[in-house]
Amino acid sequence: MDIKLVNIGFGNIVAANRIVAIVSPESAPIKRIIQEAREKGILIDATYGRRTRAVIIADSSHVILSAVQPETVANRLTSKDSSNEEA
Repeated sequence: MDIKLVNIGFGNIVAANRIVAIVSPESAPIKRIIQEAREKGILIDATYGRRTRAVIIADSSHVILSAVQPETVANRLTSKDSSNEEA
């Protein structure tokens, strides 16, 4: 099995095949998910103190905060997929 990695900003990298969702942090349900993950100890803050712009939910129930827009993360994810298909 080939592990694909995606940059989520500031040199932080996540395994692309473990990502379930990339969402915006503005809605109340997502804020609740972030708070519950913080309480459970499964929150990974990769924002380097900047504003959270994307919330990445992994299949392990970990919640990852990124300072990069969700569209940017998704584009990086799809560009990795298309470059692997061309190879």
